[in-house]
Amino acid sequence: MPEAYEIRRATERDAEGVARVLHEVVSERVHSAIDRAWTAEEQRSYLKSLSGREAVHVAVDGSALVIGCQTLDAYSSVLHSMAHVAQVGTFIVPSWRGRGVGATLFQTTRQFALSVGYRKLVIQVRASNASALSFYCRLGFVECGRLRRQVVIDARDDDEIILEMFLNV
Repeated sequence: MPEAYEIRRATERDAEGVARVLHEVVSERVHSAIDRAWTAEEQRSYLKSLSGREAVHVAVDGSALVIGCQTLDAYSSVLHSMAHVAQVGTFIVPSWRGRGVGATLFQTTRQFALSVGYRKLVIQVRASNASALSFYCRLGFVECGRLRRQVVIDARDDDEIILEMFLNV
């Protein structure tokens, strides 16, 4: 029987758990363009700063440990012409990958995005991260561009693939 977990919107009390997840993923140096994970205090400030149209959803295991998170941020906070677009980021600890956590997080994030008026979601994924590219394509995202040599981590260049999803289709 698969281990149980729940998905819920993150609060400031989740800052340490979210920071721990991001630290674990960023430490792998291959899955994210983030080269330094935020501290718990920086994460707490970020969570406090989110508008009513932005959210972090967390996956929490049976022992209340954050095992993954998904961010939804406005694509632009200054351009009203892009108010219908949000950007997504997904971070799952290695031991929980491939077990449906990301897809379950996305169901919640997608519903939230629709409820606050977003019509389009965008994600940038490192070109070398084949598992993430496959994951987002399975969710329905479509590749729409490439930023060449966009990321440099540990002196290694990587492209970023831009994917998009229209929610009202």
